[in-house]
Amino acid sequence: MSRILLVGATGQLGQELQRTLPPLGEVIGVGRKTMDLADASSIREVIREAKPNLIVNAAAYTAVDKAETEKEQANLINAIAPTIMAEEAQALGADLIHVSTDYVFDGQKNTPYTEQDATNPVSAYGQSKLKGEEGIQQQSDRYIILRTAWVYGSYGQSNFVKTMLRLFAERDEIRVVADQVGTPTWAGDIARAITTLGQHLSQEPGKDTNATQEATAPINHDSTLTGIYHFTNSGVASWYDFAVAIFEEAKQLGFPLKVQRIVPITTSDYPTPAKRPAYSVLSGTKLKALVGDYPPHWRQALRLMLDEFYSYTHQSK
Repeated sequence: MSRILLVGATGQLGQELQRTLPPLGEVIGVGRKTMDLADASSIREVIREAKPNLIVNAAAYTAVDKAETEKEQANLINAIAPTIMAEEAQALGADLIHVSTDYVFDGQKNTPYTEQDATNPVSAYGQSKLKGEEGIQQQSDRYIILRTAWVYGSYGQSNFVKTMLRLFAERDEIRVVADQVGTPTWAGDIARAITTLGQHLSQEPGKDTNATQEATAPINHDSTLTGIYHFTNSGVASWYDFAVAIFEEAKQLGFPLKVQRIVPITTSDYPTPAKRPAYSVLSGTKLKALVGDYPPHWRQALRLMLDEFYSYTHQSK
């Protein structure tokens, strides 16, 4: 049976992956208490002890604004740690699936970014994530880098959806940036995409990826899959669009709401320490060619996530 080391198992994406990865093999989930991503020896020790066939790195330093003043910490976790994972995976003959970000781009395009487009991060966070990508590519030839964007989910301490739900219950008016455009993406759908990629990695080229007997077989790496892929939900939205959709769906489900007005503002109206790309829609064409279908529209995914979130935060009370 394949052994999968899931790094960041306690985060919002990691907890979704704990639900989707088990059909691929034995999942060994590690969080901050087990693997210190700022400590190279801790990373190496955990990987060497686990001896995985596949490492899935769902962990990251994601405090985009704090990264401007905590560059060393962001680089340790986002750049150096993934590089070490790639080095250790290569030594073991294991595959690595690493989650990256739309923030490696500068946002100057007005059409979806492909995997071939030039990177040019405009924030310390984006720079640290790009260094992680480069380190992986230098240390391994058995990797998949999956860039995604605007991630939210039921798990984890904070994300845009949870923040909006809290503010909607506390305030009469919310002001939300309307001139930054991307694609809200549910962690549940990212987890399913990663699991599908893991299934493809474990197949010999030409084999049926739906064959159940292959799911728990030792990984036989398909080198043609190595590279960078983009994955988000389908569709496009601004943060303002996203906030309005959260309000509309939350109202239908019965979330407690006090807010009366959601007001669109510009980026200049809401200055932040870190600069964000104005346009960061990612093209999913390359991944579609592999898996055969586009992911659900972001509004559909949001509805499913909020329904799930409401069920265990309200109906259980």
